[in-house]
Amino acid sequence: MAAKRLLVESGSNPDQPNDKRIKKSFRSVIGEVVMANSLQNFCSFLEPVLRKVVNEEIERGLSIITTRSISRSPSFRIQALEPSKLQLSFSKNLSPSIFTVSKILDADNAPLQIFLIDARGNRVAQTTLPYLIKLELVVLDGDFPKGNTTCWTSEEFNNSIVKERTGKRPLLAGELTITLRDGFGIVGDIEFTDNSSWIRSRRFRLGVKVTNGTTSDVTIREAMTDPFVVKDHRGELYKKHHPPMLEDDVWRLEKIGKHGIFHKKLEAEGINTVQDFLKLFVVNPMKLRGILGQGMSERMWEVAINHAKECLLGSKLYVHSGSDYTIFLNPICQVVQAIINGHVYPARGFNGVAKAYVEKLVNEAYLNWHSLEEVEGGLNGTPLLTQGSWLASYIISSCLDIIILFRKSLNVV
Repeated sequence: MAAKRLLVESGSNPDQPNDKRIKKSFRSVIGEVVMANSLQNFCSFLEPVLRKVVNEEIERGLSIITTRSISRSPSFRIQALEPSKLQLSFSKNLSPSIFTVSKILDADNAPLQIFLIDARGNRVAQTTLPYLIKLELVVLDGDFPKGNTTCWTSEEFNNSIVKERTGKRPLLAGELTITLRDGFGIVGDIEFTDNSSWIRSRRFRLGVKVTNGTTSDVTIREAMTDPFVVKDHRGELYKKHHPPMLEDDVWRLEKIGKHGIFHKKLEAEGINTVQDFLKLFVVNPMKLRGILGQGMSERMWEVAINHAKECLLGSKLYVHSGSDYTIFLNPICQVVQAIINGHVYPARGFNGVAKAYVEKLVNEAYLNWHSLEEVEGGLNGTPLLTQGSWLASYIISSCLDIIILFRKSLNVV
């Protein structure tokens, strides 16, 4: 009613409303609503973008302020950036001899690592440098530095870098640039392209230094490995294995050269592998010594035997059995356990008649090695020199007891 009176008082006919005015007001309302929604959506979209930009700008500003404060703080520069403190260091040395065209690894066959250390205490430095450091790998003369000293200048270091021979490829090939991040870097794939026999010392060192042109407020001292010999890769075909494997050719042992006199003598007796060599050494060492003859001195014999003893035996056991006995042998014909007339004897538990009888059985097993039954035992790769320990014997005996019970359940024993 109030609305009607208002229209009458204004001289308008209440029965004939103004359609144009009503339509205009409706469009205005709808437009405002649409605009409000669009603005709200736009603000919702814009808020995270602005937040991200502001955060990035704040972080960038803080980093600039921090960098400037670091560079302007005398006490900090003395503590962290003093030139005489920092130097590079290889984590480990290389093998005493390596081969060309082979990936360069450390003495443990792992990738080389480089650290930034505090030269005063050989501690890994907690670097606070606000930038990455680019390093370069180089080849050095094995006689550098003179007198085997640990002191040298950068000029002396650079003057001792060895370059390739005329007409040859670069001496060192591969990923020769390393980025040091937080005081640590890993050497990638690198290899020598030439041997070291043509320089006077006949040895190289691997060196690393900060790349020329790198801008830095600190002086970082270079690093180098111990000297080593680089041989032609064709010599790798004759390389001795440390430790040797059971299945290795017998000439992989020290003092036995491929196609040499000792190799030929052993081959003539059917001794072709390291396992064959060790089996005969266990069963009849005097026969093995006689095969090699007087041409092999006692010193050479000792070196060859000690090298063979480094061999890992693996986990296989060999079973030689009869009506009243079962003996378990490791891969080189050593007795691990024996069962004679129902009595169980450990490896070192033989005496008197039993010992002589077991030795006879071992010789039979040696002569019929390829007919023995193979089972999985508990040696677990124990080296020959340590397998006599009481703990290893206990573990082996326990495993064998389980095998024996299983065989009895199958009516095998």
